[in-house]
Amino acid sequence: MSDQRRFPGALLAQTGTVLRTVFANPELRRVELAFGAFNAAEWATWIAMIVYAYSQGGTTTSGLVALGQLVPAAVFAPFGASIADRFRPGRVLAFTYVAMSATMLVTGAALFAHAAPLLVYVLGALPATVLTLARPSQATLTPALARNAVELTSVNVVSGWVESASVLAAPALAGVILDASGAGAVFVVMGGAAAVAALLVAPIPGPQATVATAGAADDTLEGVIATLRRERPARLLLVLLFAQFVAIGSLDVLYPVLAIGVLDHGQGWAGYFNAAFGLGGTLGIAVTASLVGRRRLMPALLAGLVLWCVAFLLIAAKPTLVGVVVLLVVAGVGRIVLDVSGRTLLQRVARSDLVARLFGVLEGLSMAGLALGSVLTAAFVSLGGARFAFICVALLLPLAACVAGRRLFDIDRHATVPVVEIALLRGFPIFAPLNAATLESLARSLDPLEFSAGAVVIREGDDGDRFYMLASGTVEITRGGVLVATVHRGDGFGEVALLHGTRRNATCTVTEQALLFALEKDAFLEAVTGHPMSHEEARRVAGERLPGSGES
Repeated sequence: MSDQRRFPGALLAQTGTVLRTVFANPELRRVELAFGAFNAAEWATWIAMIVYAYSQGGTTTSGLVALGQLVPAAVFAPFGASIADRFRPGRVLAFTYVAMSATMLVTGAALFAHAAPLLVYVLGALPATVLTLARPSQATLTPALARNAVELTSVNVVSGWVESASVLAAPALAGVILDASGAGAVFVVMGGAAAVAALLVAPIPGPQATVATAGAADDTLEGVIATLRRERPARLLLVLLFAQFVAIGSLDVLYPVLAIGVLDHGQGWAGYFNAAFGLGGTLGIAVTASLVGRRRLMPALLAGLVLWCVAFLLIAAKPTLVGVVVLLVVAGVGRIVLDVSGRTLLQRVARSDLVARLFGVLEGLSMAGLALGSVLTAAFVSLGGARFAFICVALLLPLAACVAGRRLFDIDRHATVPVVEIALLRGFPIFAPLNAATLESLARSLDPLEFSAGAVVIREGDDGDRFYMLASGTVEITRGGVLVATVHRGDGFGEVALLHGTRRNATCTVTEQALLFALEKDAFLEAVTGHPMSHEEARRVAGERLPGSGES
């Protein structure tokens, strides 16, 4: 359906369908409920530890403690990610939640007992390190629990919803508990939440373990180093995105400074301010939809920089409670626009075989940036106070962009954009709801194929391996030798076998010389099943075609 006006109206119903699908599978229901508890514990205890450190020694202490939380996690994460390949992922996930619960409860007890701050900081680093096991384990576990493609789609979507909601709700919840009972209560409550998560996943062992290929890590490291040496545009974009995480790391430390030291409000407002920034990021997702297919992304990137810079300069100039909340929402919008623009540009300039490596580098840089930002904030506050620190945060990203200078515009100008392919995808109802980055990535995965009249593209009874979109020419669909449909430019075929895991139920023959774009099965399913409205459209189209007019 090319008329996209039906999507907003159908969103609520589709949301209910996705949730019912996940909760109808007892094992997936357990995993997602546990994941919600895990996310709440992760975010809430992070805020609580930063607030506690600030109350003990001000900005310098909170910055150093944030660094102490992040560095062990950053070092452990690459090794921890492979553990789910060596043991049953369900067992690893349960162990992770048990370890999180135990270390959080011990940290909470230390806080209630007024233990030495250094002991509290050491104990607090333990759950922050252990929790890095959770997401890789869950990513390995859920495909084995889903009974069909619909369930796998739905659980991936619900996981995304859980993480997005956590950015908003968990800091606010931490703020309420901090105001009521302090940091120790946050760790105890969240330790209980992690224990519930462990109980939920304990009955689910998951599939047998697999062993990672020996030497793969070395090959990846060598490939990354070689890539960064020769891919200068990618290096510049990675620097800009790294600066973004440095700024976010600074904010994590500045929230309690702003709440307690500047505005003289309760420590819970550190959590509320974090939630306001998260709300801006959530609202900004809608803005990024307009980036789909744009030839130039620098205007959007610059707009994000401006929103970021102006918001924090205004906070530094005259901070008021309401004004800070509103400006943090604005800054959150600017940040997500900048982030999506930068990541999309990185995707455009990178060779297709290097994209995964570069984004792996970016994940590592994000952790390092958060740690560096937490340390820099202490220096900023020591040099000129809280307002000076906010000015530094405001200028950090624009300065990083200035270092790149005209080269960013050159990257944007020469980056390739698959405009024709994007236009075809946007015009097809299955792909119309996809976000900007997904749609452009999908367009780059399309393989152009030319067929002469009489060529058979799909034969009835064959295995389904590709989805096809028609850019020019015509294709006739026959079943049992009987004509059931004719396909023209802008239409697609081949989704039924992919979605239902069946053999082709029709033959597709070119009747007029045609240009087709083929999309491999894995790329098609990953894109379509990862978005609720796109998946709903795919099921609708496939349902209409299966009875009598469809293809394969």
